[in-house]
Amino acid sequence: MPERTDLLVVGAGPYACSAAAFARDRGIRTHVLGRPMAFWREQMPADMYLRSGPDWHLDGAGTYTFEAFFEDRGMRPADFDPIPISVFLDYTDWFRARTSLEVDERMVTHLAKNGEFVATLEDGSTVAAEKVLAVPGIRHFAHLPAWHEKVPPERRAHTSERVSFEDLDGARVVVIGGRQSAYEWAALACDHGAAQVHVVHRHPTPDFARVSWTFVDAYVDQTLAQRGWWRRLSPDERQAIVGAFWRVGRLTLEPWLVPRLAPDVVQSHPGCAVVDVSADEEPVTLTLSDRTSLVADQVVFASGYQADLARVPYLRGVLDGVATTDGFPELTEGFETSLAGLYVTGFASTRDFGPFYGFTKGCPSSARIAVAEMLR
Repeated sequence: MPERTDLLVVGAGPYACSAAAFARDRGIRTHVLGRPMAFWREQMPADMYLRSGPDWHLDGAGTYTFEAFFEDRGMRPADFDPIPISVFLDYTDWFRARTSLEVDERMVTHLAKNGEFVATLEDGSTVAAEKVLAVPGIRHFAHLPAWHEKVPPERRAHTSERVSFEDLDGARVVVIGGRQSAYEWAALACDHGAAQVHVVHRHPTPDFARVSWTFVDAYVDQTLAQRGWWRRLSPDERQAIVGAFWRVGRLTLEPWLVPRLAPDVVQSHPGCAVVDVSADEEPVTLTLSDRTSLVADQVVFASGYQADLARVPYLRGVLDGVATTDGFPELTEGFETSLAGLYVTGFASTRDFGPFYGFTKGCPSSARIAVAEMLR
């Protein structure tokens, strides 16, 4: 017989833990499956930094916030600017401890629905639930350009795979992309002794300046105040917000990167794309649209993520009941999919709730909205 619970949460990252703690505290018997913060621990560099500050947190109730963690530990936020990823991971451990949130680290291999949901785990056991909150990690959605397979596997990696840099000492590195991850990975390559780093992207060279993310607060507050607010905006209104988000979050990068981007090592190639790849002989040669040729020992794809629910293995058993658009699930105003009882938050919800729901900023509000929907 399967174990039984009211709500099964598949995933143990920020969105999953936020929602699970909030649901349980509102009387919903909740079972969480996954390895806590696995993507952050295993697929992000240990020496990277956050772009956000201590005001972004996980607690839908607003008690066990990141700022409360700093206070509890006797730490001054001003001493952690920017915030190392290790400090945020310590906060997530503290949050789970303070909320007594238990996480079952077995992984789900298959999810089915026949009246109730039944999740099959890696050890062959099963868990049944009336409702499921799925929070697919973005590792499933790594986006790569069509030509990436022309680069030999041992000489290429997406940023979600390239998380150690010791082997880049003396290497010639080409980074494809021009956002924060592209330039941060370029800085990390410099930190570890890369001989050359070329950053190739279609848009102009981004600015490096301190920016405020507080403009997002009003949009999240509005999402809480008015169910379905984002989807009721006109296309022009949504595009204006996305444009502002793009300018602050994508085309303006953190100024603390600049001292680490050694000018004799790092060269940007704005307004360029790769038009040819030659890998017949080592190393790889990339030809750019401006006819520049770059020689690479390693190619790093900082090409972001693209939602595609079909790429989440454990969801394949229920996907025939889940309506999607451009790979995103079509969600109700309460994060429920077209398959009754199945909810999705995190990156895969950004089509229906806005780009801020791909960042930890959206954790508390999505937890409150989704749990309120479950209790309706």
